[in-house]
Amino acid sequence: MTDKFMSGWGMAANKTNKLIIECQSYNDAELIERNAQKRNEMKYINICSSKPSYGKNVVESWKTFEQMGDVWKRP
Repeated sequence: MTDKFMSGWGMAANKTNKLIIECQSYNDAELIERNAQKRNEMKYINICSSKPSYGKNVVESWKTFEQMGDVWKRP
């Protein structure tokens, strides 16, 4: 997903910040997707089964499901 808040400044100056959350199950990925849809700063949210790869104008922020806070894991 694209994190609009973190894009364009700091380590992502003049770049797009992509938040990539690695999940161990499809159910966990669906839970993250549903909660991301509720957040105004997230867009282009999708689930993929292979490692995403972006160009040089993208900063990839990798997290695991376990590293995400409770707000991301609410049913």
